[in-house]
Amino acid sequence: MALDGNSLPSERNPEDPNRPETPSLASALTRRELRAAESAAAAASKPVVSSALVKRAPVAPPARVAEPAQGGTRAPRSRPRFKRPTKKGAISTVVMTFAAALVVTMSLPAYAFGGGGSFDSTVASAEADLSGSQTLVVPDASAALAVSRDNYTAPTSAELAAAREAAAAAVAATEAAAAASAAESSRSSAPGGTFAVNPPSGPYSGQAIVEFAKQFVGVVPYGSGASPDTSFGCDGLTQYVFGAFGIYLPRTVSNQAALGIPIAPEDAQAGDLIVWPIGHIGIYDGAGKSIDSPDWGRYVEHRPLWGSYYFVRIV
Repeated sequence: MALDGNSLPSERNPEDPNRPETPSLASALTRRELRAAESAAAAASKPVVSSALVKRAPVAPPARVAEPAQGGTRAPRSRPRFKRPTKKGAISTVVMTFAAALVVTMSLPAYAFGGGGSFDSTVASAEADLSGSQTLVVPDASAALAVSRDNYTAPTSAELAAAREAAAAAVAATEAAAAASAAESSRSSAPGGTFAVNPPSGPYSGQAIVEFAKQFVGVVPYGSGASPDTSFGCDGLTQYVFGAFGIYLPRTVSNQAALGIPIAPEDAQAGDLIVWPIGHIGIYDGAGKSIDSPDWGRYVEHRPLWGSYYFVRIV
């Protein structure tokens, strides 16, 4: 008896008893037929590829998984981002800091004046002692200190008095010389406009030179001449005075200074020449003064020495 598909024996599904049993073809087919049936079923299950190109949808690449670092360490995790401070928060921080500093600043003086919470009996005793008398004890070492000073010494009262007297004497001498010059200028000259010259009272000497030159003080004016009848230049006066004693002196200060011998100030005597480097010359009286013809508008004068000068002796 031939068996069809509906009459083939079937096996009941043990999981679902209500499901109809599937026929057991394995028992009816041989191994060759079974392999042929499996090959046919596998061929039927493959999809049919069309010769036409099929456009596939883009496939997203798989997410990359972080690989562990060498040595077995894990990859660093992303750090959380901090929230930036706001303007209001910054102002609040500054205000709180300032307030704390102000409190500390005010508390330090109070703590210092309050003694840090402790009572110092020595301070109280010292304040009590201030109300009474005090005694100053000087150590012996301070009494042994020597007072040193430099070489400068202040002038004494006697030296100051002597300086004032010397200044007064110089002023008096200047006034006397001016008065003498005025008196000599008031003298009348000889008739005919000539000056009556008194001849030398003795032979040549330093004092005789001085006495002879004094008669021209306040009488003969300064000029470029070398005669009392006209005028006296500084070199003209010395030339005329020394010429009265038979000693010839050339004109110009440099020529007259070259004829003499320079001497030290402490060796100067009456009748020596006084030479000023500025181009002036006079006669030394031996007492710290000179007889010279000074400048335009003035007369022969007998006056104290001045400026920088040196002495020359005519031999």
